[in-house]
Amino acid sequence: MIKLLHVEDDADIREIALMALELSGDFDVVQCETGEVALKQVQSYTPDVILLDMMMPGMTGRQTLEKMREMDSLRDVPAIFMTARAQHNEIEELRDLGAADVISKPFDPIALADQVKAAMQGA
Repeated sequence: MIKLLHVEDDADIREIALMALELSGDFDVVQCETGEVALKQVQSYTPDVILLDMMMPGMTGRQTLEKMREMDSLRDVPAIFMTARAQHNEIEELRDLGAADVISKPFDPIALADQVKAAMQGA
C-alpha cells in the first residue's frame, strides 16, 4: 500500500479524492484539513507521497511543503500540488520547490490514482 498524506481544506474535495484513491486499492490515505494539522500528523505518520492543496487558510501548500522539507524523514518524499490556479510560471516555481507534479482542479477522480503513481515514478 502507498501511504498518502492529503492536505486539503475543502471537505468535498477531500471526500472525492479519498473515494477516488481508495477505489484504486493501492493507497492508504490520511487526510488533514490544514497545513498546521498536517505538520502535526507527520510526526507519527511518514507518507510515501504528499498531495497538497495550494490555497488554504493559514499555511499555503507551498509553506506546508517548505516546513516538511526541513524534516529529514520528508526531505525526499514526492509532493504533488493540486490547484485551481495553475499558471505556467507557478507550475515551474512549484517544480523548482521540488513538486513531482501539479494537478489542476477540478481534477478527474477516475485519473487521480494513476496521476499520483505516475508522479511518484517520475520523482
